[in-house]
Amino acid sequence: MSDDKRTGFPAWHDLTVEDGEGVRRFYESVIGWTSQPVDMGGYEDFNMQPPGADAPAAGICHARGGNADLPPQWLVYFTVAHLDSSLAQVETKGGKVLKGPVDLGAMGRYAVISDPAGAICALFADGK
Repeated sequence: MSDDKRTGFPAWHDLTVEDGEGVRRFYESVIGWTSQPVDMGGYEDFNMQPPGADAPAAGICHARGGNADLPPQWLVYFTVAHLDSSLAQVETKGGKVLKGPVDLGAMGRYAVISDPAGAICALFADGK
């Protein structure tokens, strides 16, 4: 993968909660987002799109399946150029890999980490 001008920027935000449907309605009312359902095989999560935007900016997910163990907080995904190299640095620099890497097919791969202070985020490398 070549160096990307988006490396280091937030690529996505997810919120995982027990009541994804209710929280989806909350953000639709409070922020003005619209939602598109995402089939998760037996239930739906939601892509959330800001008013007037061409694409979604965030996801609201149910705490089920692979997300069952995630806390109810916004999870920001930071873009990295090389996921495996970044994950090696996480451990070397005092952080922890909490989940992954997870393969998203053509979209890319991600892993959830904690930094040395315990703050949680995800690292994402696109599939290009």
